[in-house]
Amino acid sequence: MTKLLLSLHVLAAIVAVGPVTVAASMFPATLRRALSDSSDGDALTTLRTLHRICRVYAGIGIAVPLFGLATASSLGVLGDAWLITSIVLTAAAAGVLALLILPAQDRALAETGSSASPSSSARTPLAQRPLAMLTGIFNLLWATVTVLMIIRPGSTTGV
Repeated sequence: MTKLLLSLHVLAAIVAVGPVTVAASMFPATLRRALSDSSDGDALTTLRTLHRICRVYAGIGIAVPLFGLATASSLGVLGDAWLITSIVLTAAAAGVLALLILPAQDRALAETGSSASPSSSARTPLAQRPLAMLTGIFNLLWATVTVLMIIRPGSTTGV
């Protein structure tokens, strides 16, 4: 049963977290393109698609910690420091995504869709920097969790 849970956990991480990290990372550059050329309908469509990927896969991503907790329970490692650290970092990544990145993307889409004035492009760099930075933090948190899952300090497997 442990192997099945671990397989589901890893598959859920690949299928759910991967698309969010890529889509969230692409969003600021696409936003910059959309704001620099308000007649670029493809950029706006791409922005909407990237935001939708982030929202949908964030919901699917709930399966990752659920399968992870079930796997950890079956392995008897729920109290291990590396796992607790991973849980905290996963919660932080989820918080950054749900509370900061997705709302910032919503605001950017609202501004992009309603702005046809040149003054909106003057605000572009300031609006993009926090979003790009938040996306970087989100990706760094997930990368750290991934490393902890692979290294597993104190592991009895010798890996």
